[in-house]
Amino acid sequence: MDTDEAADRYRIAVAVSNPDHAEQLVRTAVDVARVRDGEVFVVGVISTPRESPFALFTDEVITREFGGERRAVLDRAMGVASGTGVPVSGELFVASSVARGVLTAVEERDCDSLLIGWRERTREDAVLGTNVDRIVRRADCDVLVEKIGALAGTVDAVLLPVAESRHAGLAASVARAIAVANDASVTLLRVVGSSRDEPAARELLAGKADLLAGVEVETLVREGGVPDVIVAESERHDVTVLGATRTGAIRRRIVGSTPREVGRRAEGTVIMARKGGGSLVSRVFRL
Repeated sequence: MDTDEAADRYRIAVAVSNPDHAEQLVRTAVDVARVRDGEVFVVGVISTPRESPFALFTDEVITREFGGERRAVLDRAMGVASGTGVPVSGELFVASSVARGVLTAVEERDCDSLLIGWRERTREDAVLGTNVDRIVRRADCDVLVEKIGALAGTVDAVLLPVAESRHAGLAASVARAIAVANDASVTLLRVVGSSRDEPAARELLAGKADLLAGVEVETLVREGGVPDVIVAESERHDVTVLGATRTGAIRRRIVGSTPREVGRRAEGTVIMARKGGGSLVSRVFRL
């Protein structure tokens, strides 16, 4: 591959920190990259708050002398992609915060999308956690937030709730990528408020099925509260992929109340997709 082709290749960054989740995050990134003939860039961050004595050292010294644990996680995560046929690289970044380090990495490497993990927090005023909030809010590229469930591993069935959102196409593309990589089926779910809405819902799902070419697709219409139905249906699926939604509450605008509640309550793996802002068009998820 020449230099121009390498520059045009789709690149997904995956931020790793928790060693228990790093391998699963990289597997997801590999699935997404493979269908676009792309590459994975693994990012680790050494956080050095301004008041920290680390501020006295250069980034090179910090990485060499104090980055051993982060380097081990990074190397282990990169090893997951070896043998998959998907090119992988990685780098440790030194920054005043995890969010700043991840955003710097994405910008410097001109990444098309970013995958980050999420652990539930108890603070009611936090959408997904401080670092995740900042990254989702500030990143120009597409962002995928994955909450790894107790059943992470083999993927046989993917649930894709369908909503009218600018992020819906991105969610569908991610669901398809995971299904293709794992030879899994996708269930398209539409939640309605009453039986009167069912015909329109089935028509909508029939149109969305075209986005999942080459994948076994099932369509499902359920009546009830949106988060309740999605959580219930997620129990029969290994992975649930949702597009971000908007609500009036400022503290929920980043991702939306439905993905937030589903992520908190669902036992399995949940991936929330937020399309990049502005006029930028993602190369990876254009179908």
